[in-house]
Amino acid sequence: MSESAIPTAPAKPHIHIKPGPEGRGLGPAHPGQERTGQNNPPGHDDVTTHLKRHRVRKTLFLLIPLALLAGGYLYATGGRVISTDNAYIQADKVAVSTDVSGLVDAIEVKDNQTVSRGQVLFRLNAEPFQIALASATANLGTVRNQILNQQASYSQALAEIDQAQSELPFFEQAFQRQEKLLAVNAVSRTTYDQARHDLDTTLKKIAVAKAQAKAVLAQLGGRLDIPVEQQPAWLQAKAQVDEAKRNLNNSVVRAPFDGIVTNVDSLQVGTYLQPPQSGISLVASNALWVAAQPKETELTHVRPGQPVEIRVDSYPGVIWHGSVESISPASGSSFSLLPAQNTTGNWVKVVQRIPVRIRIDDQVGKPPLRHGMSVEAEIDTGLSRGMAGGLFAHQETGHE
Repeated sequence: MSESAIPTAPAKPHIHIKPGPEGRGLGPAHPGQERTGQNNPPGHDDVTTHLKRHRVRKTLFLLIPLALLAGGYLYATGGRVISTDNAYIQADKVAVSTDVSGLVDAIEVKDNQTVSRGQVLFRLNAEPFQIALASATANLGTVRNQILNQQASYSQALAEIDQAQSELPFFEQAFQRQEKLLAVNAVSRTTYDQARHDLDTTLKKIAVAKAQAKAVLAQLGGRLDIPVEQQPAWLQAKAQVDEAKRNLNNSVVRAPFDGIVTNVDSLQVGTYLQPPQSGISLVASNALWVAAQPKETELTHVRPGQPVEIRVDSYPGVIWHGSVESISPASGSSFSLLPAQNTTGNWVKVVQRIPVRIRIDDQVGKPPLRHGMSVEAEIDTGLSRGMAGGLFAHQETGHE
């Protein structure tokens, strides 16, 4: 057999075996990498990985101080704005009622209607009040006539006194004459007794007239020259007339200020109202403010007059501007019916909330605000934490 007929084994391809990640074992550097004849220096990937880790560590070591510095700066410059979501829109509101009793005769408004000050809300039946006014007016005329009669009586009493005093000398002389004649038995005892009786009657008449004049003068206020319109009795009767007029006027219930009426449906024609039973509720449409309840720990630098940004939950994206109007002198819990007073020894400190009243400055041109709406208020105190610390240090130094 010739050499050309002898089969030969195929030549094996040259395969480069790369060390594993830890320099041990066999296998390609990557599972998907083809085995080629390219040669890489031993440990090249280990050096690259080591350099990357070194850079990462170095970067982290540099970022940690920067982060601490940035955090300290933000903390020191922060705390200027105090934000609280425990705040609500408040408005002047009143349960409109009347101080007179009567039946509801007519209702002039509808529920949620806007009204102006002085506008009629409802009316009571006016007939009883008109009758009372007529009676008081008639009584005033009667009192006026009584006063004029008393003045005439006083003048009559004075005239009777003058008449009796003018007759007194005559009866005195007649009595003295009869007394002398009786002494010499020139007249009878009967004539003497009649003269004495006439004198005593005249004296008593003068005394009675003076007493009557004094009583009438007392009823006239001690002075006859006082006009009728200034006499006590007339003033009392005039006050009754004024009271009757006031009751008649109050039978027509009007709005005390501009606002929106509500709870109208609870009042019906024919309802009998008694003071102080309310008929309709009225909420002011212009006199609005924010009642905020921030924590006591947030009020360190809050002062009246500081600017406030107000955001209402009902109107996202709309900002109202205002200012701190006043700060309550006591916490909200101080006005509760049952203030917390712990005497059992298991006292737990609870952060209190202090009511703050915030004035709303720009209501014109903004969506309508309603009583009870939830808001978020941000008060700009103008002092960051760093400035506050310096301020406290300055105050302590000055105090020492």
